[in-house]
Amino acid sequence: MDSFSSLLPVMAILCVSGIAAGFVAGLLGLGGGIIFVPVYYFIFSDYFAMSQNEAIVLATSTSLMTMIPTTMSSCIAHVRHDNYLWDLLKRWLPWLCAGVAGGKIFSHFFGGAWLSLLFSGILLLAACNLIFFSKARGIFKSLPGNGLQALMAFCISGLSVMLGIGGGTLTVPPLSLFQGLDTKKVVGTASIIGLIVCLPGTLITLAMDIIDVMKMPENVYTSLNNAPQLTFGHICFPAVLCVAPFAIITAPLGAKINRLLPPHVIKILFGVTVIFTSIKMLLSAI
Repeated sequence: MDSFSSLLPVMAILCVSGIAAGFVAGLLGLGGGIIFVPVYYFIFSDYFAMSQNEAIVLATSTSLMTMIPTTMSSCIAHVRHDNYLWDLLKRWLPWLCAGVAGGKIFSHFFGGAWLSLLFSGILLLAACNLIFFSKARGIFKSLPGNGLQALMAFCISGLSVMLGIGGGTLTVPPLSLFQGLDTKKVVGTASIIGLIVCLPGTLITLAMDIIDVMKMPENVYTSLNNAPQLTFGHICFPAVLCVAPFAIITAPLGAKINRLLPPHVIKILFGVTVIFTSIKMLLSAI
């Protein structure tokens, strides 16, 4: 068992990541997963010596639970200022939920190191698109038909829940392709989609973990080797408790600053925020 003093550096890293993730969640409509997943991944793999396959699975599931209070705080801030696209959310809701269920079940049984590559690759593409085309007008004049929108919603939520990133990261880039959509409202909408992704995604994870734990020997609560203490199934609860309070505090501040910045600046900040993370994850996975 690690002594408390030896865990202090890890706790400090988690607290700082919570502050940063909360601010980013409010500013860019993200749940904080682009910060949580890499931080958790490197702590689990480097500090606790977990295998890369198991570390990424634990990181993505723990990230989803951590994002519940983060996205909730961010959502409240955006909704209060009518900073979201209500009609789009109504059309997308059933397909978002379907994508969450499909993506979570798939990653639960087939998760592994490939998630690191997928995570980094998708984030790198999204970041480059927003940085280099921050002032570009949308390519398309309007959103596609309901069928293609349903496919977009399903893919966004399915990939997001597998990667533990909430939904905002994959919502902003595609919606930026369409003219007539207010960038700031797109960010607010992405924040709400993040909550739609992480809340049911976490509930599904817990349900499957409970089923798995019931099949394990007595007093064994996770099948992951070298997982931190108080890890249940695929969620590390101490990590959530270290990060979530700080993220809740800083999310409203990010949302406030979002309303003061020009749209193209928000896009560039979004891209810069994720590009370094994606490169680091990509190099680690390779």
